[in-house]
Amino acid sequence: MGRRRGRVAGAAGVLVVAVALSGCTGGTIDPGERFGAVDETIAGDTATALQQVLADAVTLSGSSGGLAAVSAPWAGEWRGVAGTVAFDEGAPAVEPAQTFHLAGVTSEITCLLLLKLADTGAVALDDPVSDYVTDIPGLEGITLEQLCRHTSGLADYHPPLRVHFMQNPGRIWSPVELVSSALALPRTGAPGQTVSYSRTNLILLGMALERGTHRSWSELAREYVIGPLGLTGTTLPAPSALEQPGLMGAYAARPGPDGAPDCAARLDDSLQSSSMGGAASGARSQLEDTVRLSQAFASGALLSERTAREQWTTAAVPGADPWVTQGLGGMAYGPLRGTASEATGALTAAFTDPGTGLTVVVSLNNSSSGHDFVRETAFAIASIASKTPAASGESQPLVELPWSLDQAKQRMQELSRCALPPSEG
Repeated sequence: MGRRRGRVAGAAGVLVVAVALSGCTGGTIDPGERFGAVDETIAGDTATALQQVLADAVTLSGSSGGLAAVSAPWAGEWRGVAGTVAFDEGAPAVEPAQTFHLAGVTSEITCLLLLKLADTGAVALDDPVSDYVTDIPGLEGITLEQLCRHTSGLADYHPPLRVHFMQNPGRIWSPVELVSSALALPRTGAPGQTVSYSRTNLILLGMALERGTHRSWSELAREYVIGPLGLTGTTLPAPSALEQPGLMGAYAARPGPDGAPDCAARLDDSLQSSSMGGAASGARSQLEDTVRLSQAFASGALLSERTAREQWTTAAVPGADPWVTQGLGGMAYGPLRGTASEATGALTAAFTDPGTGLTVVVSLNNSSSGHDFVRETAFAIASIASKTPAASGESQPLVELPWSLDQAKQRMQELSRCALPPSEG
């Protein structure tokens, strides 16, 4: 069977020199090469089952459409689409090459950037954030590494501002404004003690890297992550660029008096500023790019062996199952590594098993059901994909997932908010 693909703390001046001398000069890296994927398309009963999960996810999440990808190196590839790009009358059907909101998977770009700069010696993971961001008080004791491990103790700015983002998606927010909003909230713990996801960490990390290098986050991300991985369909829009041709719509239900989504009050947040997410969730991407990003993030394909090992030295997550742990920039769920996320009007998840190469990506365009919903959707797809029969001449690996398909599908039902009626779905 033929195969498709066989430390310098606070010294800004020194940092600029280090970054300039250590930029990426090699060719494009394909992180999937190490898995030796067969050149096949997953079809038959497996494809039918995968498509049904995606269609169910679109309906249960109240989305107009969604798309998903599977890469099972021993069996082949699957790409699925469902629904339309928007709720507008006559909106076109979703296509496999559709651009969508990368949402919190953007954080994988930001944390890979930190790790790449650490590899070059431009920064060290234990550098204090306050060495770089000197104009915001209250950051003492927090390191760059803690920002990606979500152990900084800083609260997430997003929940208190969620309604503002929904109701005025075109407003441009400054990173300082978002971080300051979070600093007004109670801390989740002392630096380095407790894992607690916070978008504030990624916004602050973007600021720190910009201050340290005198270069923008987007410029650094393109040079050290997006360019080397050949992510030609991934963009980091300017805060003022509200409209992007070919981008999936974005929808969210306004919270009601009890805090639950008021499904009758669905808001169209399609024209939105990337500034509400920035280095935490502001990127746009496509399926092929997100598969590559997920594979690189999970496997350390861009990093030195030492840094890759450090990235996936994980910590327990309070209140979670023992098979859920936090790495540097992403979570490990059993053998899968990656991110499940919510941004205004979008839910996106991407996971890869670095042992077998199994990769799953899902994106939906209604954020009302929350990040847990898209995680369980990805888990259901992974359950099916992990059992895909091997192509001729290949061996099917054992992928031990600590959940079943039925469990994941049941959780999708439980987490569903604003499910569409049959006539609209």
